[in-house]
Amino acid sequence: MNYTTSALALAAGLTAAALPAAAQTATPLPPIQVETVGDMALPPTEATVFAPELYRKRAGATDSTSLIQDVPGVDFYTGGGVSALPTIHGLGDDRIKITVDGMQLTSACPNHMNPALSYIDPSRISVLDVWTGLSPVSAGGDNIGGSIVVKSLPPVFAPAGKAFHTEGQVSAFYRSVNDGFGTSAALTAANETFSLGYNGSLVKGRDYYAGGEDHKAVHATLYESRNHAVTLAARSERHLVALQGGVQQIPKEGFANQRMDLTGNIGRFVNGRWEGEFDWGKVEAKAYWQLVQHSMDMIAGEKPGTMPMKTKGTDLGYSVKAEIPAFKTHTFRIGNELHSFRLDDWWPPVKGSAMMAPDSFKNINDGRRDRIGTFVEWENKWTPEWTTQLGLRNDTVIMNTGNVNSYGCGAMMCGTEDAAAAAFNSRDRSRVDYNFDMTALVRFEPTTQSTNELGYARKSRSPSLYERYSWGVNSMDAYMNNWFGDANGYVGDMNLKPEVAHTVSASIGLHDAAKSDWSAKVTPYATYVVDYIGVNYDSVVTSSNSAFPLLRLANHDALLYGVDVSGSTTLLKDESYGKVRLWGVLGWVHGETVNTGKSLYHMMPINAKTTLEHSIGGWRSALELALVGAKSQVDNLRREPKTPGYALLNIRSGYDWESVSLNLGIDNLFDKRYYHPLGGVDYADWRYNNQAGQVGALPAPGRSFNAGVTVKF
Repeated sequence: MNYTTSALALAAGLTAAALPAAAQTATPLPPIQVETVGDMALPPTEATVFAPELYRKRAGATDSTSLIQDVPGVDFYTGGGVSALPTIHGLGDDRIKITVDGMQLTSACPNHMNPALSYIDPSRISVLDVWTGLSPVSAGGDNIGGSIVVKSLPPVFAPAGKAFHTEGQVSAFYRSVNDGFGTSAALTAANETFSLGYNGSLVKGRDYYAGGEDHKAVHATLYESRNHAVTLAARSERHLVALQGGVQQIPKEGFANQRMDLTGNIGRFVNGRWEGEFDWGKVEAKAYWQLVQHSMDMIAGEKPGTMPMKTKGTDLGYSVKAEIPAFKTHTFRIGNELHSFRLDDWWPPVKGSAMMAPDSFKNINDGRRDRIGTFVEWENKWTPEWTTQLGLRNDTVIMNTGNVNSYGCGAMMCGTEDAAAAAFNSRDRSRVDYNFDMTALVRFEPTTQSTNELGYARKSRSPSLYERYSWGVNSMDAYMNNWFGDANGYVGDMNLKPEVAHTVSASIGLHDAAKSDWSAKVTPYATYVVDYIGVNYDSVVTSSNSAFPLLRLANHDALLYGVDVSGSTTLLKDESYGKVRLWGVLGWVHGETVNTGKSLYHMMPINAKTTLEHSIGGWRSALELALVGAKSQVDNLRREPKTPGYALLNIRSGYDWESVSLNLGIDNLFDKRYYHPLGGVDYADWRYNNQAGQVGALPAPGRSFNAGVTVKF
């Protein structure tokens, strides 16, 4: 599903191909209206637009993933306060292609505590392209679950005829459920040709409280994040050049469903792009670099014990894309890109420990993953009713890693690990995957009130460095490699094959001729994944009776199928009473391992959301009802907890003056105790209570009174 706001795209000049206009002039943005336009962007320049107006409506948003929570088919795995992991149609984490301003950012952490969307604050986002399922090959390779393309606020230039222009915006918010607060600022100085901008933000919160009468504090849910970015841009009549640099600091972030917490994350990046328009077409070129220094341990007071872990990761890459119109109705897109990732993951010795000393444990040593991809895409509008798109893509993935070692604590304590390290080091660890993708889609619009689509996609993804090269087979070592929120231990397999997904999707859409008053859409889909990376019990590393089993990653075939339903209607449009609009979404997905019929891990049960919105003048209000069914189909291999169904009611209201916006809201109005189906286990509480009883599901936040204000100048 792809969403678009053409009004904002024109105002901001920010369609993916409107190159010389890809910089915003100093003109106020109009109100945002989001409408459904289809499973695949046709043309791909259409985008899902979530402007700062949406961020202000959701007072207190700290995680950029929250901005796409209303897109049909999109859910999220619970992480830290700024680090949730999106999932599309049951496929999440590394299976989704996420780029931030053209940068492919990899989780440099054995627990995936620093995913791509954690590196950009919601206040800095202008546009998100969200493709669920049938994403075009031009949206990126090395994924099977869909694509999310994030674009930050565009550079601002002075209006024509004005020698110099300055503007700014500051925002602040408060959330009662965790005493969370945040502030952000955007400042610009520019003339017609050059622009210099700054964006900064700070968000911080304590452990949140769960709903219910006891208002239980959920341990290891505190967080703090700081982001700074500077953008220098220049434009001419048909060209735009921009250079951006920035730094992110997360001094602490608790993870209730992991054994570890984040105790430091510093990311530094440089990102440059050039966009040019020529008589024959348009070109976009980007190059980027990011260095991440990451550390984990148990935050004092949240979990007992100590076990320092360090990670250093470097992402480096480029992309070049061209769009070439031909013969009036044809459009060709070609591109080439490179992504190179380097990873070192080591665990320093603990002074005085018999098991974690005297050497550093090398989990991933000099890990290397290079991917080079090339694509070609052809789109043609044969008649006003029929449009087709066909894309082909090749990605070559080259992986390797250096020698590893245990803590070196002697044969009695580390003998098994020493033997595993020796076996690992003796093997040829280099791997090369030649992956091939194809996407084909046809759109049929028989009338101005009907849009129908049918498509097929073959998508592939190579394993990550952690999936192939995590080698520790002792419980303590394997437990540290866990990006699933279940507190189990995982051991990689360097012989894992790439995942290959075959997806078929169809959609039937009805709407008014102007696509503004009402719409309804149903999209069933099915995906068969060859060599899906799941898990096996392995007699070498685990016992099936363990409360937290140790599991070895393994290829299986998997089948996923489901349906998305969305719709909206305008109930009232009157000058005296304003506009009343009702919209809603419903999603259901089922996933199973083909050879066993058992449920895949982290499948979202049936869920729906409906919202009644009212606006008049500068005033806007909304009443939102979220319904989630009971999660009864779980992955028993991983001891996945079942969760009961629930209903939540949220309300919000706000008023916009010429330069000030005030927003108020209440989440979980009736303070319901509930458990998000993809929230994982409450490992922090289990440890805090001396490992008593069976570990349970992670409680979600209780009632929260939220307030936010934005001032423009």
